[in-house]
Amino acid sequence: MSGGYFGWKQFELQKMADAIEQIALDNAKEDWDEKYSAETVDELHEAIRLLRRAYIYVQRIDWLCSSDDTEIDFHKRLHKQLKDQDV
Repeated sequence: MSGGYFGWKQFELQKMADAIEQIALDNAKEDWDEKYSAETVDELHEAIRLLRRAYIYVQRIDWLCSSDDTEIDFHKRLHKQLKDQDV
């Protein structure tokens, strides 16, 4: 495998999704100072979903552009990962 077409920056998307997920989890705690409405928490969850989906796309494109995957592999793996992640 190569060093990454995008310099492994796609993993920052995962870190952002994880950080937003933690904010949503913390919001449910009784002693947490920053309380967001249910509508806002729903939008946080949507952001998490989109970031995770973006990560999958960038990771698959990374492998394609680095010649780690063929176009056939790209499509096969992309659709499998999206289905497995249910995003």
